[in-house]
Amino acid sequence: MKRQIVIFGSGDIAQLAHYYFSSDSEYEVVAFTVDAEYIKESEFCGLPVIAFEDVVARFAPEQYDFFVALSYSKLNAVRKEKFLAVKALGYRLVSYISSHATVLNQGAIGENCFILEDNTVQPFVSIGDNVTLWSGNHIGHHSVIENHTFIASHVVISGGVKIGEQCFIGVNATLRDHIKVAERCVIGAGTLLLADADAEGVYIGSATERSKVPSTRLRGL
Repeated sequence: MKRQIVIFGSGDIAQLAHYYFSSDSEYEVVAFTVDAEYIKESEFCGLPVIAFEDVVARFAPEQYDFFVALSYSKLNAVRKEKFLAVKALGYRLVSYISSHATVLNQGAIGENCFILEDNTVQPFVSIGDNVTLWSGNHIGHHSVIENHTFIASHVVISGGVKIGEQCFIGVNATLRDHIKVAERCVIGAGTLLLADADAEGVYIGSATERSKVPSTRLRGL
């Protein structure tokens, strides 16, 4: 019999979490919950939406587990806040780890992690609580990802990198080996990071500019 879970959220990420848990896990989603003021419909994905203020009365922590399905809003602060609120109520927060990911770090993965398909997590990597790894990332050996961090798709993190709490790393970013990214950093899409990143730093690679040659003048196209 599958263990039953409640998902916090009613947006796109909650819908994705429902899909992944329902099709590729040992868990069964039975309800969604959000703060009462944000309830717009009584059902989501065919399941009831319960006010978070009432969730303990409907779904006791002794019988149900939880997953917080939120994005990186306010540099992951909202997801962190709800993660801590759910833990304070006594729930066990579960992680989703895709069966299509290559995870070789002997289970060193915290609570409420969302690890999607085609991630490669090499040996001796440590992943904290409430970490999202969107699809297609490489997490190099002996790297550490601390709590409440969001890593988008196709990021390359080389070996021995330490990433602090509440960081955001954008699509196609590349981090060289043995550097440290301090807490609450933003590493923008396509950025090549070759040295340590300071706390609350924003590191953005240069956007590609339009060529002066129009596409109609390119040979072979």
